[in-house]
Amino acid sequence: MRIDSHQHFWNYSPETHAWINDEMHLIQRNFLPADLAPALQQHNLDGTILVQVDQNEEENLFFLELAQQNPFIKGTVGWVDLRADNVEERLDFYKQYPTLKGFRHIVQGESDPYFLQNPAFRRGIEALGKRGYTYDILIYPHQLPAAIELVKAFPDQIFVLDHLAKPYIKAGQIDQWASFIQHLGEMPNVHCKVSGMVTEANWQNWEFRNFRPFLDKVTEAFGTQRLMYGSDWPVCLVAGSYSNVIGICEAYFGSFSADEQADVMGRNAERVYSL
Repeated sequence: MRIDSHQHFWNYSPETHAWINDEMHLIQRNFLPADLAPALQQHNLDGTILVQVDQNEEENLFFLELAQQNPFIKGTVGWVDLRADNVEERLDFYKQYPTLKGFRHIVQGESDPYFLQNPAFRRGIEALGKRGYTYDILIYPHQLPAAIELVKAFPDQIFVLDHLAKPYIKAGQIDQWASFIQHLGEMPNVHCKVSGMVTEANWQNWEFRNFRPFLDKVTEAFGTQRLMYGSDWPVCLVAGSYSNVIGICEAYFGSFSADEQADVMGRNAERVYSL
């Protein structure tokens, strides 16, 4: 299958989605399956992974309902409070929904750069591993050292790094980020989504060459068997169309073997998320 490993849906609310500021006015509206389906069809994509936006459990059930109604949603990544005393009970509740493949926390929004080392949070990660759930790591580059320590502490847990850890593409700052990415890539239980790049570049004025050095580094660190294409739609729309985003990935990997391209464009997502 060809899989978009990272996309979102929401019923827009200015209160719930306060992070969508006026600079991002293009996405201050509802985005639902009917809005994405034409792009998936245009680019011969078989399905998607629908990923958490809100830090509440109501969204988990909303996503599962959407997945039931729209077969192209092959899996969902949800949210639970991994620090909560009842986290095991909540995860056991979700085992009845095989479409829910893993969980995520918006760690990039946490002020503590070592949030991932919080003992209660780590107990939650341990609970995920016992139940075969993945964990998507959403961070900024300055939080990479804590992510490296987390991954080392749980060698049997499957981790997925979202958006290359949001490198400073616009500023062209690559060296420190690249060093951390190399360390993270040395651990075989981490995979990386080739996603979220256009929103880290100059929204109005990016070019393909802006992304190549960053793509070189993640490909060197993870190899094509641990990278997966993701659009980050509709967030990407503030800086480019769906065709722009998939075009970057297809242009970069276009010279790779057919097998390697198939891995990045779907096979890895199928395996990691057990689709």
